[in-house]
Amino acid sequence: MIVSKLPNVGTTIFTTMSVLAAQHNAINLGQGFPDFHMSEELIALVDEAMRKGFNQYTHMNGYLPLRESIAEKVEFLYRTKINPDTQITVTPGGTYALYTALTTILQPGDEVIVFEPAYDSYIPAIEVNGAKAVAIQLTFPDYRIDWTEVKKRVTEKTRAIMINSPHNPTGSVLSAEDIAQLREIVKDTPIIIISDEVYEHLILDGYQHESILKHPDLLERSFVSFSFGKVYHCTGWKLGYSISSEFLMKEFRKIHQFNAFCCDTPKQVALAAFLKKKESYLELGPFLQKKRDYFQAGMAQTKLQPLPTRGSYFQIYSYKNLSDESEKDFAIHLTKDVGVATIPVSAFYQQEVNHLVLRFCFCKKDETLDAAIERLVKL
Repeated sequence: MIVSKLPNVGTTIFTTMSVLAAQHNAINLGQGFPDFHMSEELIALVDEAMRKGFNQYTHMNGYLPLRESIAEKVEFLYRTKINPDTQITVTPGGTYALYTALTTILQPGDEVIVFEPAYDSYIPAIEVNGAKAVAIQLTFPDYRIDWTEVKKRVTEKTRAIMINSPHNPTGSVLSAEDIAQLREIVKDTPIIIISDEVYEHLILDGYQHESILKHPDLLERSFVSFSFGKVYHCTGWKLGYSISSEFLMKEFRKIHQFNAFCCDTPKQVALAAFLKKKESYLELGPFLQKKRDYFQAGMAQTKLQPLPTRGSYFQIYSYKNLSDESEKDFAIHLTKDVGVATIPVSAFYQQEVNHLVLRFCFCKKDETLDAAIERLVKL
């Protein structure tokens, strides 16, 4: 027998709802993955890399030409110079990068400020390292950070603050003022910033992504996580990267070398070339904007009410005109009886919350969205 390190954790809500969707032949607008094909050119580059013999271990820190391409991209987008040799590590996905960053810095008894609703991996990753998550709820319904409350919750035990923009599950986006408030709070403290930016290019309605990478002073005390899967519609690749200061990345790699050690070589070789095609990521925002607008126009026929989304794959809808049952129960009802699977936003909180809202993923083929809307109109 063992003593569980995560006694309160079960199967993730994403797995639960996806299994339920399959059982009831429901259209899955829950889990955040596209149902359309990724770039044929990128697939061909992976095939070419494999055929050329790039099938063995690559460097622990990541294929160097890929890290160089990432550094070029960072300078182009954010006007910040990153050393590809000492500041970038390629990881098996963004979630791994976040977990490794937390494992790098946390000691038992440390505290980490987390904003809820929070992506479901954050708090377990904190707790498995013997630290405590200090949850602060985003304001509803605009899902903004109350920085006054953050200041109150900072203690001498605060080791890190986790931010996520564009935000999963709400689609909210941090502003320049948010970053200014964050800078003021961490100034003259040892607090580390853990920034989840896997949706960096999925920005809507003319908003800007306020990356930590824009701010060298903040990057010195930050780990910033990214995902190729989210950018190139290949979530199953589980490939991402972390960027930090040289000192912090040195410590990050100590953990990384004894865990994954290195990542899939042929995909890294392919991405090193594909990443130089700026249009491949600059077109993502407009592409997702069309998806969101198409979905929102169709959903206007239903009794569900949209909350604003400014980024990511997701939009939250309120069902307050239809029911007052819990978000989990209503999500199960939609899956079983209506044939559309969603994610209850309450699953992203530690405490019981019931704002009567669900998360929908609109990163799907038009025909998938049409079929879902046709069923939801009947509510």
